[in-house]
Amino acid sequence: MDLILWRHAEASDPDEGREDIERALTAKGERQAHRMADWLNQRIAHSTRILVSPAVRCQQTAKALGKKFKTLPELAPDGNGEALLKAARWPDASEPVLIVGHQPVLGLVASYLLTDTPQPWTIKKGAVWWIRGRNREDTEQVILQAVQAPDLL
Repeated sequence: MDLILWRHAEASDPDEGREDIERALTAKGERQAHRMADWLNQRIAHSTRILVSPAVRCQQTAKALGKKFKTLPELAPDGNGEALLKAARWPDASEPVLIVGHQPVLGLVASYLLTDTPQPWTIKKGAVWWIRGRNREDTEQVILQAVQAPDLL
């Protein structure tokens, strides 16, 4: 299966009196989201399931794709890697899954899948890590298919 981890694009700094989940994208973040959405739309399968954090910045990032998505509370900023992998149905999902979420969970999941040890890897704002799980000759393999940052598009 393909698991695509997309960190939300650049968001405004936290304001007093406003919850973290309400932070919106900056103008730069909107540009990042649209550039990455264009890149993804050229590559993702039509059957890709898109799962998104309820945070405003993730919702705005996902909307740039112009596709239907499902909002999952377990992908909120205080979520964890186990809940993310369960929502994605890793490694058994029959369709690709795109998750729009947050640090540090995305970096921890990427490191766990690629090294079998959760480590505090950082995924840049607006960037995508595309991870593929497959079975070859009765051996489970995990492959880093692509890493793409919006500033390189």
